[in-house]
Amino acid sequence: MSETAPIGITMGDPAGVGPEIICKSLAEMRPDERAATVVIGDLVTMERARKLVGADFSFTTAGDGEGVRLIDTPVMNRDQLRDGQVSAAGGDTAFRCVAQAARMAMDGDISVIVTAPLNKAALHVAGHKYDGHTGMLAALTGAKSSFMLLASETLSTIHTSTHVSLRDATERATPERVLATIRAGNAHLKELGLPAPRIAVAGLNPHCGEGGIFGREEIDSIEPAVRQAQAEGIDVVGPIPADTVFYRSHKGEFDLVVAQYHDQGHIPIKLIAFDTTVNISLGLPIRRTSVDHGTAFDIAWQGRADHVNMNCAIAYARRMIKRPQSTIVR
Repeated sequence: MSETAPIGITMGDPAGVGPEIICKSLAEMRPDERAATVVIGDLVTMERARKLVGADFSFTTAGDGEGVRLIDTPVMNRDQLRDGQVSAAGGDTAFRCVAQAARMAMDGDISVIVTAPLNKAALHVAGHKYDGHTGMLAALTGAKSSFMLLASETLSTIHTSTHVSLRDATERATPERVLATIRAGNAHLKELGLPAPRIAVAGLNPHCGEGGIFGREEIDSIEPAVRQAQAEGIDVVGPIPADTVFYRSHKGEFDLVVAQYHDQGHIPIKLIAFDTTVNISLGLPIRRTSVDHGTAFDIAWQGRADHVNMNCAIAYARRMIKRPQSTIVR
């Protein structure tokens, strides 16, 4: 993909806060930054959001026109769309925006995808049975596996499993999957410019199973993966009990924590950086960052949505392109 290609921002569900936070972020950009940004969304919806926030830029669907370039992805069955409500129209539009962005990224027309939030219930009502953006992008790009990394200034965590039940998460904590997660996190931080990332792997069971008393996953799955990663030259330790490893990383001992399931990693990072955490998809043939919040239907189209998280997702996307040493999340 071209390193000079623009960033592509997907609109998300048109009934949610995505269009508003995109317009607020665009309004704060310098003209050259807006020129290096493409929005993939419904023109009618984005124009409405632009007027809602009082932004003075314009959208253009012409490749050489002035204003923010927009790849028009019209809402189908617009009469079924209601602000702040789940609908097939909203879910289908969100899916088609992501699908268009994935094609553009694969073709090198955009360098990174930044996604505004979609609603999983609306996605499913529309017939798109994905667990979220990461799984959807894996399917759209033909990736065999994908990983979710959450990044903040003082704590970053990558997940062995995400949107599955706790029972399934336990079964997915295999030596192969844990090792693949360690490798993905290590490779990402190296790509950003950190020569030797310090990685810690969280245990699955209380107190890492207490030698098998509370479960053998640490002995049978996690420890073998850590030893293999160490043999490959990765600076990784673990398993470490989850009730201490995130605190230690937050204090600066590690650059990344491998969490074994969704809430194990999400709860600590959202506790300390709820508004600024960025969601990054790894293991795909394209780059993608995202806000780490939902569609916020309860405040949608009221002009109240905070765009700080969108700013963070865009800034991280730019770092993924430029890869300067000084921007590593530690």
